[in-house]
Amino acid sequence: MSVYRHYVLAAGGTGGHMIPAFALARELIERGHRVALVTDSRGEAIPGVPDGLEVNVLPAGRMDGGIVGKIKGLIAIWKGRKQALRLMREFEPSAVVGFGGYPSMPGLLAARAAGVPAVIHEQNAVLGRVNRLLAGSAAAIVTAYDRVERLPAKALARVHKLGNPVRTEVLALRDKPYPPFSADGLLRVLVTGGSQGASILSKVVPDGLAMLPESIRHRLQVTQQCRAADIEGVRAAYQAHEIPAELGTYFEDMAERLADAHLFIGRAGASTIAELTAVGRPAILIPLPGAMDDHQSVNAAEMVAAGGARAIRQDSFTPEQLSRQIEAMAADPETLGNAAHMAWNCGRPDAAKDLADLVESFGGEPLMDVIRIGKGKPEASGEVVGAGA
Repeated sequence: MSVYRHYVLAAGGTGGHMIPAFALARELIERGHRVALVTDSRGEAIPGVPDGLEVNVLPAGRMDGGIVGKIKGLIAIWKGRKQALRLMREFEPSAVVGFGGYPSMPGLLAARAAGVPAVIHEQNAVLGRVNRLLAGSAAAIVTAYDRVERLPAKALARVHKLGNPVRTEVLALRDKPYPPFSADGLLRVLVTGGSQGASILSKVVPDGLAMLPESIRHRLQVTQQCRAADIEGVRAAYQAHEIPAELGTYFEDMAERLADAHLFIGRAGASTIAELTAVGRPAILIPLPGAMDDHQSVNAAEMVAAGGARAIRQDSFTPEQLSRQIEAMAADPETLGNAAHMAWNCGRPDAAKDLADLVESFGGEPLMDVIRIGKGKPEASGEVVGAGA
């Protein structure tokens, strides 16, 4: 017999939703719990699935594309809910944790129908559409920012600001010092545009770096993630500017590259902000203009206000503007080092542990757990397993 509980995580099919779900799953599994994930086919394909996480792929349509698209989306969500209800009966979770995105909807709807406590985690500074729809019935809402837009006033009493869980390999860098940076040393720049890269970065960054004063320009060492369609053009641009650059469509060792970087240039997705602040890396952020409710601009605001980043609207993101911002940050090593410290101060390194503590508080008696025997019904156990367990 083993003392543990069952939890279901429901997450959308993008890295922004899946990375914090994976981080929580890893923490719960390490605590001895059994964890299942419900997602869509895109989520299943995202790398980084923790050992021991049981992945269930369910139908989950989107509610867009006009009337026909909405009807198809509703049908898919309803089919997914039916399958998720079966999982609730068989898996008997103590709680369901939703990380947003339409693929999380079937699991959260099934939890509500089955009377299972639901916890909603919102990574962004604007409450997402699915989380907005289900916030009213959630037992708790977890946020990563002091101010979250579109949050219903009646839900404020159930809000817990715990942060956005990040990958363990990134979190391991938090206590390591910022890479040495001097007036005559290398300036290592890391450029990424999210999981698929960003063409605007490919067009602007090489030319912007080339416009820097020679005192900075000759010290550059660039690592840039590009879309496959852009990579040869970017390579040619860097070669023409005689700037050393390593390019790729995907870097498996992104944590190591972040560890070496002095400056980050890229989007302002929730996971990106969480990792930059966990490690303490200054950034120039270009929020995605088409993001739902312009949430990336709001995401960037806290880090910018703290002095750890600068933000440039995409319609103002030109080589000249980028060059000016880099020079303002990197001309003096102390300025860049201070920005790194300000970014570090924004980090919430205990987000995964704190979220796991909250999740463990649902579905059981205080200071108690359950003993599950095979697939039978849970029986109350008198074993004390720790506060909040």
